[in-house]
Amino acid sequence: MKIKAGGASVSLLDVAREAGVSRATASLVLRDSPLVAAATREKVREAMMRLGYIYNRGAANLRQKRTGTIGLVLSNIANPFFSALTAGVEQANDLSGSVCFIANSGESPERQARQIQRLREHNVDGLIVCPAIGSDNRLFEEIDRLGLPFVQVLREIPDTTRDYVTVDYAAGIDAALSHLRASGRKRVVYIGDMDVHSAARARLSGYERACAHLNLTPMPAIAGTRDSQYDEAAFDRLLDSTSPPDSAICYNDIIALAVMTHLRRRGLEAGRDFSVIGMDDIPAAGAAYPTLTTIATMPTRIGFAAARLLEKRIARPTRRVEQEVIAPEFVLRHSA
Repeated sequence: MKIKAGGASVSLLDVAREAGVSRATASLVLRDSPLVAAATREKVREAMMRLGYIYNRGAANLRQKRTGTIGLVLSNIANPFFSALTAGVEQANDLSGSVCFIANSGESPERQARQIQRLREHNVDGLIVCPAIGSDNRLFEEIDRLGLPFVQVLREIPDTTRDYVTVDYAAGIDAALSHLRASGRKRVVYIGDMDVHSAARARLSGYERACAHLNLTPMPAIAGTRDSQYDEAAFDRLLDSTSPPDSAICYNDIIALAVMTHLRRRGLEAGRDFSVIGMDDIPAAGAAYPTLTTIATMPTRIGFAAARLLEKRIARPTRRVEQEVIAPEFVLRHSA
């Protein structure tokens, strides 16, 4: 394989001679083979740098019938949670030598279908998909028709069995409500109820199960929206009722931060007068005043796990379906 570098043609054989190894050994280094000793690997890489050799990975992938690219289809890239998830995918890609094309469905199944078609036109090896709200089995039918291995992340299409990476939302919510109960809080409202996808349903059912487990009376949930807003008027009515809540657990950190601001407008301080707990642990959570207690859902770890799972599916398309559930962490700060 020859690549023009600095006006001169440099071959892998040139690199091997420069490093004092065989061409076969130099080739193993390019393929990151564990059969090559670390010292030899370093000599070959130094020779590549000195000569200006550039590995033609595209040609190598063509021989392997692979492009070394994957597609990452997200539902809302404006949400900082997905930035962290993407970072996790990229960590795994760095280890595997892959690169990632990122597409944003904007919570539109129609746009999602178009993006997946375009990614297929770029010959990606597989997909990681956070299904847009409203997705159904037609999503799988289309991906299968295109012949693409894929992994669902965070959200799961109902009544399907495919590779999937998610979070144990119920365990995180149980830990959060256990803390509130131990702190003397007894009337916990859930803010951000949305029956729009599996992750939203899992969060609400986790709240309901935790209330039953801890002998807490569940309060009427406050509705949320897909753009991380919530029904502020309904929350006010609940606060002004004869049996107001003394704490809230929110669908995500964005809603929780908005709730803290609203409480402040009413003369209440989160953590002192009213406990607030979010979910996801986005960077703004630790920078808020007061700092936001939250359930860290580990988006970087989710992205990494999804990319590694996709690698396995690409390598062995007929392997058994695997579902990985990431354990969250309760992060205690000052708002609860």
